[in-house]
Amino acid sequence: MDLHLPRSGCYIVAVSGGLDSVTLLDILAKQSGYDLTVAHFDHGMREDSQLDYLFVENLAEKYGLQFIGAQAELGKQASEATARTARYDFLFDAMNKTCSNGIITAHHQDDRLETLFINLIRGTGRKGISSICEQKTIFRPFLNVTRQQLESYALTCGLTWRDDPTNFQDKYLRNRIRHQLLPKLTMLQRQKLVALMDAQTEINRQIDELLRARLNYEDICHLNKQALSQLSYKEGREVVATWLRENNLINFDHRTIERLTVAAKTKPAGTIVDVYGTARVTVEKEFLALSYQER
Repeated sequence: MDLHLPRSGCYIVAVSGGLDSVTLLDILAKQSGYDLTVAHFDHGMREDSQLDYLFVENLAEKYGLQFIGAQAELGKQASEATARTARYDFLFDAMNKTCSNGIITAHHQDDRLETLFINLIRGTGRKGISSICEQKTIFRPFLNVTRQQLESYALTCGLTWRDDPTNFQDKYLRNRIRHQLLPKLTMLQRQKLVALMDAQTEINRQIDELLRARLNYEDICHLNKQALSQLSYKEGREVVATWLRENNLINFDHRTIERLTVAAKTKPAGTIVDVYGTARVTVEKEFLALSYQER
């Protein structure tokens, strides 16, 4: 398998209990130089989700690793976006509490292709085309690995995992893409789509470097309003989005970016704009200030 493992260090490993993350944990546990903490978030969206929690907790014990878990009650009707936001809030909190170098997830090539098609169907910008990629503190060693390769590894090594029954229900767009579209792609078509995503990822990296140079903050939680006022509306939106990502906020939507950009240019000091979760931005005289509400 074409793995891209992060350098030695202390990491949070996101483990759902499914095939992909169980395989990731097994591979990482066999490496030297890693101080790993297994993290599991129970969304509370299925009646049997607590069994996943217990399975991962026992798995961590089997490998002799620290375990951090959290349980929520999002309910059956919670959207994929809501679940993702809650999950990453938990993972970043675990990363900070353990002073880890980052978070490692099991996203693979099939996940990238599924997300690409979803983004194209729903309408996307430059970030959506690059789909799932590594970020500042999120590492994804399997991006060039197919699900079939992961399953082959797991079966060869005798690994056991838990299957989420909702993954087989075609009422969800992602599942329809997974079961009906991806199997029809030829190897050449997959390679071309992956090359497209890789090229866009590099373009995004270069654009982000230019945007970071425009941030002009004294500390990472404060964004200079004067710098924003000198930019066009579209440039300002990109700078605000980059600022949020620099603060490990990755699940915002385009409406939030629009509200923040407009607030920076037009709203009086003291105006508060909610981002998501407990994160919010206060308009100050010279800065946009990011803070977090106490729960």
